Amino acid sequence: MRSRRLRPLAFTLAAWLLLMVSGCGYHAAGKAVRLPSDVQTIYVPTFTNITTAFRVEQVFTAAVVQELRSRTNFRILVTNSGSADATLNGTVTYAATSALTYDSQTGNVSSSLLMIGAKVSLVGKDGKVLWENPNYLFRQQYQLSQDAASFFEEESPALQRIAQDFAKSLVSNLVEAY
Repeated sequence: MRSRRLRPLAFTLAAWLLLMVSGCGYHAAGKAVRLPSDVQTIYVPTFTNITTAFRVEQVFTAAVVQELRSRTNFRILVTNSGSADATLNGTVTYAATSALTYDSQTGNVSSSLLMIGAKVSLVGKDGKVLWENPNYLFRQQYQLSQDAASFFEEESPALQRIAQDFAKSLVSNLVEAY
């Protein structure tokens, strides 16, 4: 009689162990690397800017270089010595500012939206495209001062924030297999 009571318990225990051993198929993000293992050095030239926005390519390039240096083990080159295993090419394709809200009393713009678009590719020494994303688009809202005496130009800090968000996203896309 006792063995009949233990049989369901043993079956339940065996089923539970089988489920635990088989796993669920999920894995932790950031463990897998999709770039070839022979890529150790990346050359990052200054991005190309095909917009009328001033210095946006310099701000974006600096943010990407800083993010790559802080989050990866790649050796990052900013001058072309010919020794890089891959080249990270970027182009700022879109830059626009549009009014979001207006002051109801003066009719002046009180907040704006800065939008920046870019395309990026990582090309190996042999010319083979290792990774690319032609459609990055980032937005940043910022407030405009209504008081001329305390005016603070906010578009440049907004551009810096977009560049940092862009760089974080780009480096995550490059090194993490999602």
